[in-house]
Order: sequence, then structure tokens, then C-alpha cells
Amino acid sequence: MSEETTNIAQVTERDKGYWAANVRMILISLVIWALVSFGFGIVLRPALSGISVGGTDLGFWFAQQGSIIVFLVLIFFYAWRMNRLDKQYGVDEE
Repeated sequence: MSEETTNIAQVTERDKGYWAANVRMILISLVIWALVSFGFGIVLRPALSGISVGGTDLGFWFAQQGSIIVFLVLIFFYAWRMNRLDKQYGVDEE
């Protein structure tokens, strides 16, 4: 086996690990986003109606404000975590 073939095999394994970590992070973020926006804002709204936040019930707050705030937090978390992941796998921007 030549050195070039060995390097290609190593790059492929590194790429698989990188993309597996990336896809796992995306899926976790999507589950959190769906739970907050659809789950808390729509499905669980009646159960959260007794809890008051800022003069309105918690279900309404999640539907109007909370899902947007969580979405923004997820964007910043994803960017921060991807920078760390890029450095870990040696594909970061310098």
C-alpha cells in the first residue's frame, strides 16, 4: 500500500468522525428546537397555562418569545461548538 493510499484512508476516517460529530450536533439542536417551539408552544401549552411569566402564561410565552430566544441561543452554541470541533479535527480557519 502506497503512502498516498494510506493518507487517503486516514483522511477518510477523520472526515467520518468529523461529520458524525457534526450531524449529531445538528440533530440534537433540531430536537431541542422542535421540543421548545412545537412542544412547549403548542402541544404542552394547556399544561403550562397556569404558570405566569411576564404577565402571560408560560405556553404563550414559549410560542411568542421563548422559541425565538432558544433558536438564537442554539445558533450561537452551534457556531461556538463547530469552531471547537474544527480545531479538534484540524479543519479550522486561521
